[in-house]
Amino acid sequence: MYFLETKKIKSKKNEKYDFSILEGFLMASKNKVFKIDNTSVRDIRIVNKRLANPLVSKKVFEKYNKLIEYLTEVIIDDDDDGDTYREALNQIEKFRLQIKNKYRKFLKQKELEKMSKQLVVLQKELLKKESIIRESYLNINQNNRSK
Repeated sequence: MYFLETKKIKSKKNEKYDFSILEGFLMASKNKVFKIDNTSVRDIRIVNKRLANPLVSKKVFEKYNKLIEYLTEVIIDDDDDGDTYREALNQIEKFRLQIKNKYRKFLKQKELEKMSKQLVVLQKELLKKESIIRESYLNINQNNRSK
């Protein structure tokens, strides 16, 4: 399903319109070229939020599910030094920033709240485990110094 804007953009003669200023979801691929009415199209920018929502939701939830799998694996695994917990926390923050900057306009509020609630729970668990490891590490260092 696609929608082509048929309105003509008025501009001066021999002046090209800059389509990069349009806000929308960019369906781009370096290697893939779309064919629409026998015209090669490299970049497709979906401006209509109603049309972009299913595409963006699918893309975001694929990334989200991968992140959830990674986080649950990190929580289940026992790590001695806590580096994986810090890396997982960084991944959560990176995902949140990506959603905020790229996809928030096209996602529904209900979808954003669902992802946010689950990430907060996992983030609290990771912080708790990281603090336990940090405390045990400090206790071991203090015991070694006192001897």
